[in-house]
Parts: sequence; C-alpha cells; structure tokens
Amino acid sequence: MAVNQVNTFKCIDAHTCGNPVRVVAEGGPPLIGKNMSEKRQHFLREYDWIRKGLMFEPRGHDMMSGSILYPPSDPANDVGVLFIETSGCLPMCGHGTIGTVTIAIEEGLVKPKTPGVLHLEVPAGLVRIEYKQEGTKVKSVKIRNVKAYLAAENLSVDCPDLGELTLDVSYGGNFYAIVDVQKNFPGLEHFTADQLISWSRTLRNNINAKYTFVHPDNPTINGCSHILWTGKVIDPTSTARNAVSMAIRPLIARPVARALPRDWPNGMQKEN
Repeated sequence: MAVNQVNTFKCIDAHTCGNPVRVVAEGGPPLIGKNMSEKRQHFLREYDWIRKGLMFEPRGHDMMSGSILYPPSDPANDVGVLFIETSGCLPMCGHGTIGTVTIAIEEGLVKPKTPGVLHLEVPAGLVRIEYKQEGTKVKSVKIRNVKAYLAAENLSVDCPDLGELTLDVSYGGNFYAIVDVQKNFPGLEHFTADQLISWSRTLRNNINAKYTFVHPDNPTINGCSHILWTGKVIDPTSTARNAVSMAIRPLIARPVARALPRDWPNGMQKEN
C-alpha cells in the first residue's frame, strides 16, 4: 500500500529581466557525487519528481526555471548549483546563474570567501562570478562561463516551411544550434514568435536525429538543446539580436551566459 509523504520546500522567487528564477533555499535532497555533474545524475535518477513538482503547474508554469544550492565539492569554491527547469536539469543556465547569485547574496544564503566574487560549481564545470552590491541589493552580475568551443559548422538540416537551413552548433554550457540570416531565413524579425517556437521543436529533433553532439570531457552533456535564431538589431548601437528556444519551453529572449566562438514553502506529496 502506498504511503503518502509530504515534502516541504522553502523557495525564493525572483526574475532575471523577466525570466523566472526559483531558488530552493531549504528542502533540497541530499545528493551523492564527487562534483555537481555526478550529483545532477543522481538527482535525475531519484529526485526528478521534485523538479516536476516545483517547475510545472500548479506551482510553476511552462517558463519556470530555478536552482537548488549545495555545499561545494571543493572547499576553495563557494557553492554548488543544480539547475532545474521544465525542460530538465541543464548543465548550465545563464539567466538562472544571474538570478541565483542575486538571491543567494541578498538573502544571505551564501557567504562569499571574497566579497564581490563567487566561484560556482555547476554540472558543466566551474563558473566564476563578479557581482556589484549597493547596500543589500545586488546591482549587477558578471559571468565567466565554462570553456566554449565550436562543435560543428555548416550543417544542413531541413526545417518545416523554410526548407533547408545551414547552421553551426556551439557549446557554452549547453549545445546551441545557431541559425544565421541566409537564403531560407531572412531574419527573426520577419516571423512571429509562434512560428519560431513551432519550427524550433521540429528543427531540434531533426538536428539530433541527423547529428551527434557529446562533450569530450563529460558524456552526460549531450544533444543539441537550444535553437538560437538571429536577426537584424533594433538598436543601431547593438551588435547582435537573437531569440532562443530550448527543449519544451517557448521562445525566450533572455540574458544567457554564452561564450560562443564565432517566500513561500511549497508543500508537495509523493507516493512511495
């Protein structure tokens, strides 16, 4: 007979330029592993119900993302971070890092060894942070991401309505397929968000069916998860404009920590 167990998680909600960040301040499960990558695998095997309960409705929504804080594996670092989203547990999340750092500092969840600097252990590796604080408020967060590299270039993939597209795939904590302006894609400004969202789902499937992407040092990081559409800038002083679609989530225009080479308790019940 199933036994009902109530689990309570203290969460602090914030956002990064409108993109949600829910930090689990208390209640995260104990994880086994020498680093956050191994702990991510443990979480996915045994505790993915926590992610689903906190990210999906009724407690979340299709754009929800967040993080759970852990002690660092290396005492020289400040904190370990596990990213949780509706799409899964990303190896790295740019806006999630910005929001997590802001919440962690402002709420006193992390005591930095050096004021203004944090060393974060994430599943993708070590992320170095510089932040500026005025009083109790964090005013800016600067990210030095994990090492990036060009995984593949000039790949040919079919896309509904558009036809054949040529794209590059780059790694910067996740694998990104970059769709630059070309013959069959004049730029994101010519299409609706619904079109880009729909195409992204099929394009992602077609990319992963035709090509394989595996991080050379960490085979648990694999597959193209993000589609990055480019287009004409709105502000002439800007250097780039893009919209990113990832996994099952809608289209998002958000701050992402990419280095591309070219307060409430949530009561949840689990059945054991």
